[in-house]
Amino acid sequence: MNLRRDVFQAIADPTRRAILLLVASQSMTAGAIAANFDTARPTVSKHLQILTECELLTQEQSGREISYHTNAKKMKAIADFIEPFRNMWDDRFNKLETIMKKYKRK
Repeated sequence: MNLRRDVFQAIADPTRRAILLLVASQSMTAGAIAANFDTARPTVSKHLQILTECELLTQEQSGREISYHTNAKKMKAIADFIEPFRNMWDDRFNKLETIMKKYKRK
């Protein structure tokens, strides 16, 4: 059965977010990634599969080794989606700060 993976469901998992942080600085093999976690290697492989299906990670095979890389275009698409919400909350907090400063003066 081929399940369609949602990128936001993928990044909702803390282990997958940790994997993305690891791979963001340099490409890594599955074994190198798994060495950073206290879970079974097949569990890490499942996380890698989900991240790859969502196109957050790409694979590059060199001989028998597969290296994982972040997909910058997909990460940018997520950031672009989230940006308006970040701006909205920044604006709300700035307004609250202005109100609090006026309240504090009185």
